Amino acid sequence: MRLLHFTDDSFERHSNGSGHPERPERLGAVAAGVRAAAHVEIVEAKTRPVERKDLERVHSPAYITAIEGFCKAGGGKLDPDTGAVPDSWEAALRAAGAGLEAVDRLENGEGAAAFLTVRPPGHHALTARAMGFCLFNNVAVVAASLLERSQRVTIVDWDVHHGNGTQAMFYDNPHLQYLSFHQFPAYPGTGWFDELGEGKARGTTINIPLPPKSGGDVYRQGMAELGPVVEEFAPDWVLVSAGYDAHNRDPLADLRLVEADYGLLGQAVSRLVPPGRLIMFLEGGYDLAALKGSVTATLDGVAGHPTPSDPIESPKPAWQFLEQALEALSDELG
Repeated sequence: MRLLHFTDDSFERHSNGSGHPERPERLGAVAAGVRAAAHVEIVEAKTRPVERKDLERVHSPAYITAIEGFCKAGGGKLDPDTGAVPDSWEAALRAAGAGLEAVDRLENGEGAAAFLTVRPPGHHALTARAMGFCLFNNVAVVAASLLERSQRVTIVDWDVHHGNGTQAMFYDNPHLQYLSFHQFPAYPGTGWFDELGEGKARGTTINIPLPPKSGGDVYRQGMAELGPVVEEFAPDWVLVSAGYDAHNRDPLADLRLVEADYGLLGQAVSRLVPPGRLIMFLEGGYDLAALKGSVTATLDGVAGHPTPSDPIESPKPAWQFLEQALEALSDELG
């Protein structure tokens, strides 16, 4: 499989502050994971800065101006978890623009999929607020651009933390489907199974909240159950918020995925759209060894070669949570 891999030196210069888990060293671990994929032909690709008009589809003009001014004035703390330095402005522009460049190159037939090794991450960023280590919502920027061209988009978010920003931006849009697996309760406190969208978009938001200690078996079953729902939605593109903090070794959460689970997730999302219509955006993941191995597994899975391995078994409440979420969705869809 031919994979476009996007990254940029500017991402190494972004900082949330000393000792922060979302640190530049993550980039090297992810890049090593990309290179280690056995079934992937890697094409290294350059990012481009996002244009203001593309940011303004999902972020308010005043917020964009405020982030630029904050960074150029020296940076600091935007909230207790989210920081920036002067170099964060360029990094944020390129992280948000990488997906748009990926769309162009995939549409030109240059690859079967794209993986974006970017930071800062994006899925917590709201229309007018930075949070959860995120400045601009990278996946939302791309989704909004595709929607403007009358494309149907499914976003699959397997970061351990719910993508509250992404959900909020498209909660009433019937042409975008948002599917999230995440720990609950956990930061940011959103993503219960009754959050299903509103108006004509009711049923296009699908949340699978899972209790601590949930393992890969419930993820595998959940993706098997939801595959037909995505296929019925018939997306033109699948965008993935690929966080790796649901891994058993991650220090910031309490789920129990292993590398092989990410391989099966990668295989599952690759089957939802034709080649050339899949883009994966790096979100969370803070154990460097787990990052490397999980990215490798994801890409080999996307290429159709997931490594077989038994998952860690989930406790009974995980299955009850999954059943409740699927029942709520079924009741909504009829």
